[in-house]
Amino acid sequence: MSDNKRVIIAGAGPVGCCAALILAEAGIPVTMLEAADTLPQDMRASTFHPPTLELLDRFGITARLKDVGLITPQFQLRDRYEGLIAEFDLIDVADLTPHPYRIQAEQFKLTGIAVEMLKKYPHAQVIFGAKVTGASQTADHAEITYEQDGEARTMRGAYVIGCDGSRSAVRQSANIEFPGFTFPELFVTASLDEDVQATVPDMGHVCYIYDPEEWCAIIHAPNMWRILIPTKPNADRDYVISDEYLFPRVKFFAKLDHDPKLVHRTRYDVHQRVADTYNKGRILIAGDAAHLNNPLGGMGMNGGIQDAYNLADKLVTILNEGADEKLLDRYTRQRREIAVEYVHAQTGRNKKMMEERDPEVRRKNYDELRAIAADPKRRRELIRQTTMINAMERAEAIE
Repeated sequence: MSDNKRVIIAGAGPVGCCAALILAEAGIPVTMLEAADTLPQDMRASTFHPPTLELLDRFGITARLKDVGLITPQFQLRDRYEGLIAEFDLIDVADLTPHPYRIQAEQFKLTGIAVEMLKKYPHAQVIFGAKVTGASQTADHAEITYEQDGEARTMRGAYVIGCDGSRSAVRQSANIEFPGFTFPELFVTASLDEDVQATVPDMGHVCYIYDPEEWCAIIHAPNMWRILIPTKPNADRDYVISDEYLFPRVKFFAKLDHDPKLVHRTRYDVHQRVADTYNKGRILIAGDAAHLNNPLGGMGMNGGIQDAYNLADKLVTILNEGADEKLLDRYTRQRREIAVEYVHAQTGRNKKMMEERDPEVRRKNYDELRAIAADPKRRRELIRQTTMINAMERAEAIE
């Protein structure tokens, strides 16, 4: 295959790596540019939902994630003071998926596996220390600009895919609007090297803890427990990752009588945004470059990986089979609608319910959640929604 069919990918995160694997497997030359000198050890995302695991089965990645991750069939909804409200078990959708569970594994474990797999394809390359600065296009090719070793460089290919995150240089250079908003509070994640179930025996491996003043999400990753807490608006960025701020909160949620052993801490801004389009000629975007949402429910990375499979499969059809480029318009229709109607809607509902201030509304919400948990039909529908099974079915139906 001639090099004029090369696809250039900006960013070696989960989305870029998955797209690169699909293209390489199909014999399409692919180059992935990563700004960091090595694969980023980013710990933000750690949840793999059933539909994503089904996609990753294609390369045998799901089995490898099982070896390095934690299988979690249940998730809990809890009140900060009252404890368990309801628990849901993905066994209720075992007839819909071969993976009726989430796998908790840090996203860098996926990218490490993917980059290792790419080495077997001589037409695939990963270039580290290459910071993408922009992209352009003509009628017959796309071009990407990047900086490496202090030099400005360019590379030409058939298409450019921007998987380069929320500040995507690819998206910006294509003048694709990215409307939405940024939450006034920061989100803080503290990773705890202690067994939370030793102090809270009924704590599940995936828990969303409701409270009007300070809600919390507690996720058990393979080697640590991760606690996500919102700050007050306009909080000092340094203070919120200090021992003074984090220790009392972690001690409360984990019911510790001693200062916690924190192995990692970070804070970040959280956005709800969706790009106006995911394709503009030969320039394409996916993942965080195309859509951003709050992390409650673990839908961001999963939505991005699902973008990658959808887009890369369409590029294979175009480049290998001569399909019309209008197929890329369908990529936008399918994936953008899911970001708006499912991911944003679900994560927005999650946050609203977790921080509901009206005591009467909160009580009604709790009663409703208990009623759903007790009703097999409604329980199954909630699980279909929260695991993104509904979203995948909807995307496939969009022409």
